[in-house]
Amino acid sequence: MFKKSLALVVLMSALSCHAALDINQATEAELDSIRGIGPGTSGKILLERKKGNFKDWNDFISRVQGIAEIKAANFSGEGVTVNGAVFKAAPAAKK
Repeated sequence: MFKKSLALVVLMSALSCHAALDINQATEAELDSIRGIGPGTSGKILLERKKGNFKDWNDFISRVQGIAEIKAANFSGEGVTVNGAVFKAAPAAKK
């Protein structure tokens, strides 16, 4: 019984490490814990969020200076979402 309980605790903690973090709900500390987001970027995010929640990734990218599609994709890969949605890059233009 103890081994099963211990396995469950380990599994739950592993899952919580990769849980999605919504940009509209995240605290400064949670934002700073994401690779690629430091105190400067988290400050910009929180400042823009005071003006209103981000509607989607495009809104996030357009409002937060220094965030482009590459960073958005990296943040999404780290588990960040905007209103529960992961980042999906725009399809490449056909030539």
